[in-house]
Amino acid sequence: MLSNPLIATVLIFALIALGEWLSIISRARIPMLLTAMVGFLVMVWTGIYPEDILDRSTFAALGAVLVGPAIVHMGTMIPFSMLKTQWKAALIALGGIAVSGILILGIIPKIFDYATAVAGVGPISGGIIALLITSEKLTEIGMSSIIVIPALIVAFQGVMGMPLALNFMRRYAFKMQKEMDDNTFVPMASPSEGEVKDENHKASPLRASMTLKLFYVFVGASIGTALGDVTPIDFSIWCLLIGIIGLRLGLFESRSLERANSFTIIMIAIIFVVIGTMADVTPQDVVSNLPSILFILILGTFGITLGGYIVSRLLKWHPFKGMPVALTALFGFPGDYILCEEVSRSVARNEEEEKKIFNELLAPMLIGGFTTVTVASVVVAGILIQTL
Repeated sequence: MLSNPLIATVLIFALIALGEWLSIISRARIPMLLTAMVGFLVMVWTGIYPEDILDRSTFAALGAVLVGPAIVHMGTMIPFSMLKTQWKAALIALGGIAVSGILILGIIPKIFDYATAVAGVGPISGGIIALLITSEKLTEIGMSSIIVIPALIVAFQGVMGMPLALNFMRRYAFKMQKEMDDNTFVPMASPSEGEVKDENHKASPLRASMTLKLFYVFVGASIGTALGDVTPIDFSIWCLLIGIIGLRLGLFESRSLERANSFTIIMIAIIFVVIGTMADVTPQDVVSNLPSILFILILGTFGITLGGYIVSRLLKWHPFKGMPVALTALFGFPGDYILCEEVSRSVARNEEEEKKIFNELLAPMLIGGFTTVTVASVVVAGILIQTL
């Protein structure tokens, strides 16, 4: 029965739905993605779910295809007027991983060894690509016994980062709420240029077609993916730029996938991919490497938070706004988007307030995530792994 793709998909989907339910009733104190990921491990480790349930579902394969279109959509949510202010978000994100790297490389070799520190510092700065770079080099130099360290750090770093970031974001959202009540709140940017342009095209059948809206986003994502293959720049950055520029030029509508009534199913498919990063983790892996993994995770999370706090203060951003931006290194996309959605939904008292909170949080979180996960982590891992 479990070999049926639909049934396997529903079983995994149930964990996501449980996470969403817990997030709603706890007013976003329990992140949905955290519940889904930990729940998946528990169900597989206890034998309730078969180890290959994700392969049986096949939905994760669809999610892998949809990452590019989702990132293009993210670009259509960031107007140029808002983008101008986000250099601070990038610096805050870099400050977080810089302090984290210094602490890990300075302390972990004294407790374990230098190779263990290097195996952890790249992945905790970002994620999957850094993990691949680190793992390939460890195998090449005959240190495959510690490959499990970066793998487990990538698997569990979201467990550390998401609740912490969510807590800071909620506090900042309440601060925003107070400013709105006092009429002192100043948003980062005016409404998206794309939203203004869309008002002038509502009567056009070509602009109204859901199929065409979806097609345009997929074309943009395919171009970004092709550019990622032929240039040293990762496809995700190309897709983000295509979304931002396409919005500016009027090629895309603001929030394209939402207007095409497609975003929810696409995000669920991508969450399947994220859950899949936990698929090869075993209880034995966790137990045997637990001390080094815990030290690196705790030290790295503290360093990222501290770095985010320091740079936020230097750039005159409120720490509750800046520290979550730095913490995106621990979860990236789609976690950054999901947390923005959960916080705005749980704190806001009405739809207008929800939109203001969401828009204020989203752009710096996305820029922070792309700075760390997509760019900085790859550079850090690529340089440090050569020192082994």
